[in-house]
Amino acid sequence: MVRSMSVSCRQVFVSGRVQGVGFRYSTQQKARELRVTGWVRNLEDGRVEAWIEGAESRVAQMTAWLERGPSHAQVTNATVHEREGRDHTSFEIEPTARG
Repeated sequence: MVRSMSVSCRQVFVSGRVQGVGFRYSTQQKARELRVTGWVRNLEDGRVEAWIEGAESRVAQMTAWLERGPSHAQVTNATVHEREGRDHTSFEIEPTARG
């Protein structure tokens, strides 16, 4: 499949008070609202990792949202990496990554 130039993919690592506050559930809801695909999961080191794919403008909106997080979280840092898309078809909460 040839990807459109307007399709974007980002991997985001979010630090701060982001576990135990509904961050993943809120991320999934926002991603579905913006109609982006991918996943979100907790990491053992206390961060949250998200993989976001979709139209560039929607991925940019989702990335900006992750940099703030939901109102009950406290984001102190978000590291964003451009990635090659993997053609996800939905947005899911994945199990915690064991490292």
